[in-house]
Amino acid sequence: MIATLNNRRPARQLRAACVRGVTLIELMIGMLLGIVVVLVVAQVLSFSEGYKRATTSGADAQVNGALALYTLQREIQMSGYGLNNQLSSLGCPVQANHATAGAATWTLAPVVITAGADDAPDSLTVMYSSRPYSVPSVVSVDHPTTLDRFTVRSAVGITTGDMIIVTPGTYSATNWCGAYVVSQMPGSGQLVHGQSPWNTGATVSPTAGYAAGSLIVNAGQLVRRTFSVTAAYDLQQQTLNLTSGGADAQVLFAQIVNMRALYGKDTNGDGVVDTYDRTTPTTNAGWQQVLSVRVALVSRSNAYQKDEVTQASPQWDVGTSTTVTGSATCGSSQCLTVKVDGLQDWKHYRYSVSEVTVPLRNVIWGI
Repeated sequence: MIATLNNRRPARQLRAACVRGVTLIELMIGMLLGIVVVLVVAQVLSFSEGYKRATTSGADAQVNGALALYTLQREIQMSGYGLNNQLSSLGCPVQANHATAGAATWTLAPVVITAGADDAPDSLTVMYSSRPYSVPSVVSVDHPTTLDRFTVRSAVGITTGDMIIVTPGTYSATNWCGAYVVSQMPGSGQLVHGQSPWNTGATVSPTAGYAAGSLIVNAGQLVRRTFSVTAAYDLQQQTLNLTSGGADAQVLFAQIVNMRALYGKDTNGDGVVDTYDRTTPTTNAGWQQVLSVRVALVSRSNAYQKDEVTQASPQWDVGTSTTVTGSATCGSSQCLTVKVDGLQDWKHYRYSVSEVTVPLRNVIWGI
């Protein structure tokens, strides 16, 4: 009997302990351990998410920059097509006039770079013919300013609605190029331009008109596009609209914050580019030196970083093999600084520099 009672005593003591519960100290220790675990897990998740944002935002900047650069490269490769049959006309000022949009002056060159002031983004304009083949024509009869049509030796490839650019043998300040749109082709070798909205208002041709032997370039539905960086940090394309005479704007890629473009010039006539600069030629001889264009785009990540992740404007490594005007030593190479420090909160974003060198093949081949 005594043995039986002794065996039941531990069970009664256990039930008594359960009734008492846990002490305040034990509860506080348990809560503290829980809080520590939560803090550790939150810290790990925070670091993981931060690294993820940094990786994805850096990838976004690289992808945007690469796609934007590919678009520019494709357009520059086409630039000058159909307009360079006569290299002596490179750089000729083209006078145009639309009944609604008014007068305009273009440069007959594959690519024209407009340098941004005070390290602002550059812009570049490309121009080429839309025709799958472009055969130049020759004016066979003198064309005074009062005449409404050109007489040519052959009108192969030209159709009604095409824009043609007439180039004199040697251009000057008083003997420029003129842009016309063919409104009718009543007979063989007759290109009427008097009834087109592009041939009204201000005089397009020089005072002396165009002499026999002047070359006519068939631009078809002329492609003339200007690429620039907007105030909203987008790469924008503006395309000439031949109907309205204005420009149709289109945003291509977001988060492009700067663009730098350089002419590649062969200054010694050996067929090899030996210098890069942003100086637009003003003479035909200067334009014939331009054999390539070099472009750099600075793209920015989408994600704002809480910490300052960028401390200086990015550098464009231009190498040491060719002279680049404005470059400075950076380590063992030469670099151009592409400014971004004028942007709001610029230190809280990541940047990527993408660059490409595009030979002007249509100028080199003379087509």
